[in-house]
Amino acid sequence: MAAQAHSTGTTARRRVLFGLFDGDGWAWASAKAVFWFVTIVMMLGYIPDRAYYFTVFPTIDLGVNLFSPINFCPPSNRNLPCPVPAGGTLPWDPSPSQLALPAPRTDGAAVQVGTSLLYVGGSDDKGATDTTFRAPLYGGTFGPWQAGGKLPAPRTAAAVTTLNSAIYVAGGNGPDGKPTDTMFVASQDLATGALSDFAASDILKLPAPRAAAALVAGGDGLFLIGGTDGSVLQPTVWKSTLDKNGKLGAWQPQAALPRGVSDAAAAIVGDHLFVYGGRDAQGPEGVVLRGNLGKDPTNLGQIVSWDIGGGATNLPAARAGGAGFASNGTLYLVGGRDAQGLRPELYWAVPNANGDIQAWQHLPQTDLPTGLSGAAPLVSGSAAFLIGGTIAEGPVAGSARTNLAPQPPFFQLGLFGATIPALKIGGEVGQQLGYLNAAGAGTVNFIVLILIGYAFAHKERTRAFFSRFRGRHKG
Repeated sequence: MAAQAHSTGTTARRRVLFGLFDGDGWAWASAKAVFWFVTIVMMLGYIPDRAYYFTVFPTIDLGVNLFSPINFCPPSNRNLPCPVPAGGTLPWDPSPSQLALPAPRTDGAAVQVGTSLLYVGGSDDKGATDTTFRAPLYGGTFGPWQAGGKLPAPRTAAAVTTLNSAIYVAGGNGPDGKPTDTMFVASQDLATGALSDFAASDILKLPAPRAAAALVAGGDGLFLIGGTDGSVLQPTVWKSTLDKNGKLGAWQPQAALPRGVSDAAAAIVGDHLFVYGGRDAQGPEGVVLRGNLGKDPTNLGQIVSWDIGGGATNLPAARAGGAGFASNGTLYLVGGRDAQGLRPELYWAVPNANGDIQAWQHLPQTDLPTGLSGAAPLVSGSAAFLIGGTIAEGPVAGSARTNLAPQPPFFQLGLFGATIPALKIGGEVGQQLGYLNAAGAGTVNFIVLILIGYAFAHKERTRAFFSRFRGRHKG
């Protein structure tokens, strides 16, 4: 008779997921917990969020699109790389002849006050002028120019900016070609939008004559940087600070520049004041100077020191008289002169949170059609303008326009995600539809999760239901 097999007293463990886990072990239980946690977050958080942005944004990201070898950009970007490097612009377009200044001008300044664009001072082919021109500004462009109020005296190469709905014209060369120490001010009536006549301010008279300086508006006042007194390039930095009543006080000295400089661009980005390009004693230069603003109560908002750039921090080439401006944390410089003459290049850089510049960018597609110096830059929304200036033939009356916000790719396919086109329904209607889509997606997903929970809690009934469903389908 055959021998009876004896039991070993053990039961085979159930293996799951291709045998990787013990079906009754902690590892498999933890894996299931993580899976359902991520699933619930996705269904109740991520998917409703994507439903909202799919309604109101032009594109949405699915997954984590860290690197995309496949990119498609809209035709409005023209011949720019796709995607456009951070801070890049669209190519410059010349404005139509109807938007030309009434007369050629160079070394003037353009400022925005309310819904108006003003071109202040400058020179023609004969010398400094006292004219201002005014144009309506709307929708990323401007209308025909009209004659505005005159300055108290002709000025060219003056430093001009706006602060608290007032226009400030500091120094500049007078009709005799010599630097001046005047400050002309015009204020806008906020109720009517009317601009007062320009008048000289005794309080804001400069401590010494300056021309080709840079005037920058900060959060609590104005900085006047560098310039020339007619014989020597100056390293001086002065500040006029707002008092508790919002009035500017007399100029006070700040930490001086490492050396004298004129015809430079200047702008505040974050906690730093950047001065880049310009002219030193040897001619056009490309050095970037970074002024550090004090943060202690004793020196808050004051320039306490200067750092001298080097290597990639400096401009790729020397430039003096370029059109410099800042927008969305990016520094720009367009045109200017070097030792050989007028230049058309546009350079830009994006300082990091510490105020460090890793590199200046350049694309041939965004260069000007011809060399240009002394143009007046202005930023309004996502549009930037260059007005007037000097080309090889002399001062011009025309202008050029670019867009500072090229469109991102409408489709990207990466290793861990994709960017796809969305609906982009604008205004209040889009927002309300977005909320409804998000609520609808969240509600549907919540119901699905309840059904899944019920199925797991009643496994026998679920199996029986699906068995009957399959039987009907086969029948």
